[in-house]
Order: sequence, then structure tokens, then C-alpha cells
Amino acid sequence: EALNGNASVYEGLLVSELLCKSIYFFICTLFSVFLFFNYYFICKSTGKQDSVKEVLHVCGQGKNIIVFYGSQTGTAEEFANRLSKDAQRYGMKGMAADPEEYTMGELARMSEIKNSLAIFCMATYGEGDPTDNAQDFYDWLQENDDEDLSGLNYTVFALGNKTYEHYNAMGKYVDKRLEELGAKRIFDLGLGDDDSNLEEDFVSWREQFWPAVCEHFGVEASADELSIRQYELKLHNDVNMNKVFTGEIGRLKSFEVQKPPFDAKNPFLAPVTVNRRLNKAGDRHLMHLELDITGSKLRYESGDHVAVFPTNDSALVNRLGEILGVDLDVVISLNNLDEESNKKHPFPCPTTYRTALTHYLDITNPPRTNVLYELAQYASEPKDQENMRKMASSSPEGKALYQTWVLDSCRNILAILEDMPSLKPPVDHLCELLPRLQARYYSIASSSKVHPNSIHICAVVVEYSTKTGRVNKGVATNWLKNKLVNGHKSTVPMFIRKSQFRLPFKATNPVIMIGPGTGIAPFMGFIQERGWLKEQGKEVGETVLYFGCRHKNEDYIYQEELEDAEKSGVLTQLNVAFSRDQDHKVYVQHLLKKNKEHVWKLIHTDNAHLYVCGDARNMAKDVQTALYEIAEELEGMTRTQATDYIKKLMTKGRYSQDVWS
Repeated sequence: EALNGNASVYEGLLVSELLCKSIYFFICTLFSVFLFFNYYFICKSTGKQDSVKEVLHVCGQGKNIIVFYGSQTGTAEEFANRLSKDAQRYGMKGMAADPEEYTMGELARMSEIKNSLAIFCMATYGEGDPTDNAQDFYDWLQENDDEDLSGLNYTVFALGNKTYEHYNAMGKYVDKRLEELGAKRIFDLGLGDDDSNLEEDFVSWREQFWPAVCEHFGVEASADELSIRQYELKLHNDVNMNKVFTGEIGRLKSFEVQKPPFDAKNPFLAPVTVNRRLNKAGDRHLMHLELDITGSKLRYESGDHVAVFPTNDSALVNRLGEILGVDLDVVISLNNLDEESNKKHPFPCPTTYRTALTHYLDITNPPRTNVLYELAQYASEPKDQENMRKMASSSPEGKALYQTWVLDSCRNILAILEDMPSLKPPVDHLCELLPRLQARYYSIASSSKVHPNSIHICAVVVEYSTKTGRVNKGVATNWLKNKLVNGHKSTVPMFIRKSQFRLPFKATNPVIMIGPGTGIAPFMGFIQERGWLKEQGKEVGETVLYFGCRHKNEDYIYQEELEDAEKSGVLTQLNVAFSRDQDHKVYVQHLLKKNKEHVWKLIHTDNAHLYVCGDARNMAKDVQTALYEIAEELEGMTRTQATDYIKKLMTKGRYSQDVWS
């Protein structure tokens, strides 16, 4: 009506509208296609898969065993790789899988594959927690009560340490929860104890596991016991060196062009601004380092951990090259023979043997039995071959030989090659077998409130003599010790790992901190933070420290800082045990008992939070026992009641431990 019957104008407007709509829908379609391909290439570049549907696709290529791993230090991943490789000897095909890279909600669909089996190698981290890469899987198991996993065959091998309160909690939980959701356990839960002999536990479990698999699926073991290569060597004679990895953890050239966010796969290169010796005397070297994180956008809280990626000693790498008779600077790639595998290389490739042995491979820890088994074929002396295969077996004699000759003697791969001259493995197979060099974690010894652009590390340099007369040196601590600040820029690849080791939300709550030796590290951050709160005019509860060292005049680290904190009132009580300055040993637990009335009042009446950091095997247990005895003596509790009381403190988050063995 508004157009007064002017049809030509109307038709023109209609055509314009249709044209606009067509253009709009065309743009939307292009945008959708762009988003799809963008997502696809992001997934492809990060190694992430859409879901277990991708696993099912791979299984369709002949794979029917998937070994999921929850790994923090690489051991569970290593075991998963060994199990997936084993599958070939039993007429099956396997793959190791990181649960972080799959939508575990699709797990039930594995039942669609004939003779399928899900194996879970699950490590426990900290106080019964899942490892970082298994956190999402753990959350999924907790939140999905209506999930139906009937038809899923599974088994679990758990990795833990009996020194800790929650021994193998993650593995036990996964085993129990999968059964609750209807999955069928085809072999008993395996429990590995790293405080004793984790390798022996795994080998013994594995020896019984595979016969159970054969019986369940009606398959037979292959008579072929020869080594099965997973990767093939490719030499690069003419390669652009700009495309060769030189130590980067993830993206090529990531150390030259740094881009946030920084994490385990993309560490930040932090300049070392301070590196000083803490102890005044003695034969040990305790050190304090400060890393500059300015411009990194990294944030941390007191109690968090800093992870650093160390490099191996160049002298060890050169000696390996010499004994194997290899040019370490040859550019190589190790390419997975299984083209369907997500893991294309065992470490970033292409690279050189020197870079691989320096940055990517663990050459200082005693090799596990599977490495000895696979290398045995390269020993020209029959007796050496026999001994290496014996050490890799589950026989009592073999276990004893591996324990004494490898573990007790602290023989790394170089020591084994030196002491067994007939053993001459090809360097590429050795590089395939050696585990990855892992990041090392340290409790941060500073507060971000006081040092927002700096992270402090407190550590003792590891160095000891072995039964073979060799001197073994800790990889990370000796590497950090040599990060000198003398004009040139020393850097450390690092990232932050969040922790539950936290000061109470209410600053008015008292805190009792117990940390002998380098266990004082997180408490330096706590003390700095409590001091900062006081400066802000906040009311702060009692701050009590129990510290211990050997001699007051030798290794009383941070003495000046601690005594200044006591003078200023930030530390309301400073208790120091010097274990060897008198005839009888005095430790932190003895000082706790000496101050039992004050300790119990803070805990029982004033709602104090307790923190323990340091040695798990002895100190942490002795501190706990001292608290039991205080409760028994002052409150009239039985040992059972005292134990329950302390456990309730832990459950409520009022008793936290950051311990190592």
C-alpha cells in the first residue's frame, strides 16, 4: 500500500532482499566451514583427537587394546607403552593413549570392537590426587553415575608409594569405579610401590596379566621373542637447520620466539637473576635461585610448585657418543612404524643424537628391565646376553641380580655399557628405548604478593658415590647450580603447577609450619605473605615455624631472614632443631613434644592449620606420631582416637603435607 501499486519498485526491493539474504547465508556457510577447518587443524596441530571415536577408528585398523595412562613423571606412560608393545606378542595390537586427549564419555563404545580391552596405568600424585593429565577423566568418573560401561573389558595397574598416606588412591578408585559402572575386570588390580621396587611390582603383575588375557580372549602367545622395533631411523643428510629441534619441548623455535600461555608443553625461559649458596660450611651445597618471570603472564600463589626442564651433563653425553662410536651431530628422525599412531616420534624430530641425549632422554637413572631385555641381543658375549635377559625376567634369581647389579649399584646406561664391553647397541635403538627426561618440581620459596615477577627456588645439590666407585650427580640440581649470574643471560625453561598447599583463607587462623632442611621452601613464601598481610593492616594469627638442620654454624639456611621475621613479629615463634650440635639427636618432632601444651592449644582450641614439608619416609611420619602422642597425653585419647582426630584435620584441610621420598 505504501508503494501505491508501484510493482517495479516492489519487485526491485524484493530482489534486493533476496540478494541480501543469499549473501548472508553464503557468508554464514563460509564462516561455518572456516570454524570447522580451524577446529580440525587446531586439533591436528595439538595432537588432540575428537573423542574415543578416533580410537575406535584406529582399532578398526586392527588395534583392540588401548592403554590409558595417568602420568606425572613419565613412569606410567612408560609402562603403558610397554604394555601396548607387548600386545603384538599375543596376536593383538595396542596403543598407549593420554586420557586428556580423548572424550572419555565414549569409552563404552569400545565394546563394539571384538576382543577389546582397556588397560589403565594410573599414578597417584600428592595427597591421593590424580595426575594432571588424568584430572578430567577422574572428574568424569565422579560425575557420571548413570554411565553404562557393561561390555567394557578392563584392568588397572596402579603406581604409588607406600610412604604416602593415600597409597595408590587413584588406581584403586579407577578400578572400583569402573566396576561400579558395569565394566568387567578381567585381571586383578596391580599395586606398584615406588618406595620398594616399582619395576619388580610391574614385571610380576605383567607376567601374570598376559596369560589371563590369553585365557579370556582365547589367544596364544607368539613364540617369537625377538625385539620389536616401534620406530624406524631416518637420516637427514640435507636438511634446513631451522627445521631441526634443538631442545624445545613442544613448538619448533618456541625458545627463540616465546608466546604465552606457558605450560608443560610450552615452558617459559626464565632468566636467573640470583644464584647463591645458602649454607655457610659443610660438604653439601644448598642453594637459593631466583627466576625472573616478568612479561610471562605467569601467576603463582604461595605453596605452588615450579617445574623446570633440566639438561643432561655434556660430559655424560660425549662419553656415550664415544663408547657407541657415533657422530652425535647427525640429524635424525625416529618415525613411528605405525602410521595410525598419534605418537609420531618418541621425542621432537628431526633433531640430533646430541640434542636427544642432552634434552629429551633420561640417561642418568638406572634403566628398567625392558630396556635390558631389548638391548641383550646386541651383546656379543653369550654370558652377557644371558644375564641381561635374566635381569628382565620375573625369576627370583633375575630379580635379585637386577636389584644388586643395577639398582643397588646405581648403574645408569653409561655405566652398564662401560661395565659390559661386549654390549654395543645401535644408538637409534637405544634412543627409542630410553625414557623421556622429565621436568623436576620444586616448592616455590617466595610469595607473589611480595615478589610478583620472581620465583624463588631452594634446593640441595645431589651428589653421591656409588658401589662401583663412580660419582653420580643429580641432573636438575647440578644443572641449576651451574646457572651462573655473571653478565650473560642464564635461562631456565619452566612452568607453574598449582597446589592445594595453601595458607588459610582467614588470616586470623594460626599456622604451624614444620619443615626441616629444604622443606622450609614453601614456608619462606608463607612467612613473606603473612608479613605482607600485616603491612596491609590485616589482623594475622600466630605464625609458628619448626625448622631443623644439622649444625647451627653450617646449614642453618635463611637464618637472617627468619630471625628478622621473629624480631618484627611476623614469626610469633621460631623453633630450630640442630640435630648434630649435641650428643643426642634433636629433630623437629622433639621440639613439638617439648612445646606440646602450646601446640595442642593452637590445634584444638584456636583452629590452627598445620603444614608439613620435606622427607615423607621418616620426618613426616615422626611428626604425625608426635601429634598422636600429644593428643593421647593432653586429651586422654587412645591411639585410635588420636589417629582419627588427625585424619579429620586432614579431611578438613587443616593438616596439609608437601612431602617427597
